[in-house]
Amino acid sequence: MSARVRLCATIAAPLSSPQAGPPEIVGLPGRGILVQRSDTEVVARPLDDSFVPHPEASVRFPAPWPRQRGTWEVAPDASVAVFAGVHAVRAVEPSGATRWEVRHGCWTGACEEIHASYDEYADRQDHRHPDGGSVGFSADGKLVWAHVRGPLPEGELNPDTVDEWLILDAEHGLVLARVNAEAAAAGSFHLPHPTDPQQMGLSIGEGQDGAPLRWGRWNGQALDVDHLEGDLCLLSVSPSGERLMTVSHDQDSLAVRDSRGAVVEGLEWDAESVIPRHPDAPSGDDDEITVCWDWAGGFVDETTLVVSTVESDEEWGQGRHWLIDTSGTDGLTPVTYPTPVSCQPTALGNGTWSTLSEARDALHVWSLRTPQN
Repeated sequence: MSARVRLCATIAAPLSSPQAGPPEIVGLPGRGILVQRSDTEVVARPLDDSFVPHPEASVRFPAPWPRQRGTWEVAPDASVAVFAGVHAVRAVEPSGATRWEVRHGCWTGACEEIHASYDEYADRQDHRHPDGGSVGFSADGKLVWAHVRGPLPEGELNPDTVDEWLILDAEHGLVLARVNAEAAAAGSFHLPHPTDPQQMGLSIGEGQDGAPLRWGRWNGQALDVDHLEGDLCLLSVSPSGERLMTVSHDQDSLAVRDSRGAVVEGLEWDAESVIPRHPDAPSGDDDEITVCWDWAGGFVDETTLVVSTVESDEEWGQGRHWLIDTSGTDGLTPVTYPTPVSCQPTALGNGTWSTLSEARDALHVWSLRTPQN
């Protein structure tokens, strides 16, 4: 038995440049924004509840450095974009004006310089492939959480600090809190609590060395950080904010956890045990066939997950997507699309999820809801 889905919307990418990154839908359910980044700008286009874009409401943010030199996020109200670069976190308004900037240590290897501008290292060969951090807006847009390479110009927390986790005032860039992230990141990303602006998840990648996962709680005075046990990639936060979806660093284990990191009873799935053989895989010794969860997917709603096995399927044929009802006993249910889908899914948390078109020029939004006749 498979889950047959319907196409809810197809949304054209706002940028046609082949150098642009893929379009994405960000924001909370009902407040979605279509965003896309090129080397020179970020475009943000509000969507209505039916995922219809409003081109006349598009906002463009000039980018302070090329796309491969950092990450970025757009505020929930699309009033400002924040860029996490090699040497600084910078908030940029649609006019191109810098609202604020927080400089930090350089993300490039053993560089110990506190750079004053991107131009200082733009053409340096030793700065061509930096590591990086990330930023994330709180649900209400009033806070910016930033994962940066220490130290800040004000000095280190202690001599052993490599990465810092900051909370910044989104309006003025004031550093409200800073803690040792206790990591040495190659990259990271943030996932906010959808209803509580004072909670945030930080998923850190250290390459082959591991994947530390942090969950932060800010009470207005101090930042308390839970270090979730194990090497885990945080993929999604449920609409209530009470559950987390994780995949292990080795991609063997998929789990639903509470926000303290404990696996919810019965909601952990071992890839080798539960993923069926690909229908096009050759018969024979199962030990020759490797299966794994993708680092993709999330909560379609509070109790339903969309997940995928595209990475390990590609050796044999069409990549597969699956639905998991965490309140039932159906196990993995394969998803059947009306047309082939080759990419990984992104859950949108309101009963829908998206996939990228093969040409990377549009997003398709899917739903399990049955159309009314």
